[in-house]
Amino acid sequence: MESLGYLIATLAILVGTFFSVVGIIGLVRLPDVYSRMHATGKVSTFGVVLLTVAAVFVTPLAWSKALVLIALLILVGPVVSHAISSASYRLGIPMKQAVRDDLAGKRVKAPSPPIQPARVERAE
Repeated sequence: MESLGYLIATLAILVGTFFSVVGIIGLVRLPDVYSRMHATGKVSTFGVVLLTVAAVFVTPLAWSKALVLIALLILVGPVVSHAISSASYRLGIPMKQAVRDDLAGKRVKAPSPPIQPARVERAE
């Protein structure tokens, strides 16, 4: 039974490392921030989850903590990548080779407050 756990851990390490490497290659090779967030948000989440599964099979003392961590990774990873992509769109970072932009007509910039010069008081 112990060798089965090590076999599952080894397979999870190999597949998790593959997903993580694909995410890193996507981060380096893709042209803009939106494509990069897609690569890291989806692929790297699966890589980290599989590496966590491998760690749990090698040291089975922390199943409850690992399940909570895996659930948080699956829930939070895509949400964070969406938030970063949304913020970069609001900042006006352009898309490379965009075929369609569904948010183009809905983008509203908040009015920025006027900048007032700082007053410098001189000691007499």
